[in-house]
Amino acid sequence: MKEIILIPHITEKAMKSRDLNQYVFEVNKEANKTEIKKEVERRYKVKVIDVKIINLPGKKKRYFRKISKTSGLKKAIVKLKKGDKIATEI
Repeated sequence: MKEIILIPHITEKAMKSRDLNQYVFEVNKEANKTEIKKEVERRYKVKVIDVKIINLPGKKKRYFRKISKTSGLKKAIVKLKKGDKIATEI
């Protein structure tokens, strides 16, 4: 079984979105919206209203004359029911 939610994505912008009851997670690249919704509800015992997914492509890196590409990232923005919260420690 694959791991769906990898880690919470903690940035200044993600922390501000918590006022709107939205949480950001880095997720597995093969995960879809329904899998993410079920996993968040199971793991944190909250009610998920909406899931939005952002696929970020990898960046090109140059080291002397060698060019390589970093792996991309998939983020999920999860909106919870009013009154539900996820306790995360920073």
